[in-house]
Amino acid sequence: MAVRQRLAAVVAVAVLAAGPAGCTSADGPGPSASSSTPGEATPTPSSASPTWPAKPTDRSPHGVLLSSQLAMQTARRAKVSYRLGADAGSGPLFWQPKTALQVKRSTPAAAEQLIVVDTVAYEGGDAATAARQGGRHWERFTGPPGPDGHREIPYAGLIDLLNPVVALAAATAEGITAQYVGEEKSEDSTVEHYRVTTDAARYAAAQTQLTPARREGLRTALAPGGSASLTLDLWLNDKDQLVRMERTGTGDGGGRLDDSVVYTEPGGSLSVQAPAEADTVDTGTRGVSPLAR
Repeated sequence: MAVRQRLAAVVAVAVLAAGPAGCTSADGPGPSASSSTPGEATPTPSSASPTWPAKPTDRSPHGVLLSSQLAMQTARRAKVSYRLGADAGSGPLFWQPKTALQVKRSTPAAAEQLIVVDTVAYEGGDAATAARQGGRHWERFTGPPGPDGHREIPYAGLIDLLNPVVALAAATAEGITAQYVGEEKSEDSTVEHYRVTTDAARYAAAQTQLTPARREGLRTALAPGGSASLTLDLWLNDKDQLVRMERTGTGDGGGRLDDSVVYTEPGGSLSVQAPAEADTVDTGTRGVSPLAR
C-alpha cells in the first residue's frame, strides 16, 4: 500500500499549452465548458522532457510492474501502434494530465484518421469525408455531458484500451500475481517479459481513476461474448518502461480477445495538432460507443 501511495504522490504533471476552456481532464474536471466553441485554439500537449524516477529496490515481479506503472505515469505520452481485434492504427497518445490522441487507421473504417483533444474530436482526413462535406476533410464534434455535468471524452473506450497506465494498474491490482517469463530480444535491445492472469471484471475494477461508466465500458470491451479470463503479457525495457503489451482471452459466449499495443518514444517530443478550421465542419455533440475503434 505504501508503494501505491508513493505512485500517486510522485506522478509528474504535464500541461497542455493553449488549452481551450472547454476541456475536461481525463483525471478530473477542468475549467468551464462554456467556451468550447468551434474555431478557438486547440491545445497542443507539452513535450517537455520528463524527469525519470529511480528504480525501486523491490525487483520482485510485482515490484517491477509497480515501477513500470510509475515510469509510464511519468512518461505521460508515447507513440502507439495497435491491433485491437480486427482494428489497427498508429500515432501519438497522451494519457495525462489531459487526453490527446492522433491515429491513422490502417484497417478499413468510416474515417481514415481520428484526432481527440480532451473533449473535442475530429474524424476524417480523407477523400470520402471531403466529398460528403463539400470539400472539407474533417468533421468536428464534442462529447456530451456525463452524469457529473462534465463533457465526456470521445473515444474514451479506445483510449482506455491503449493507455499503458490502465494496463499496469490491472497488472498490479490487489490479488493479482505477476510472473516473470524471462529475458527476450526485441530488435536491437533486450526486454523483460512478465505475465499476469486476470479477468475483465477485475481489470476494469482496478481503474479507480475512471468514472463508473468508463469502467463498465472497459469491462464490456474486454469481455467479448460474456465474462472473460484474460492473459496480460507485458514487455519492459531497461528503464522499466512498457514497450509492448498483449491481451488475450476467451469469453463465455465464445468471443475471443486478441489485442496488441507497441509503445515507442515514451516521454518523447510528441504533439497532437487539430486540423485547420477552414478544413473542418462542426457537427455538434455526439456520443461514442465504448466499443468504437
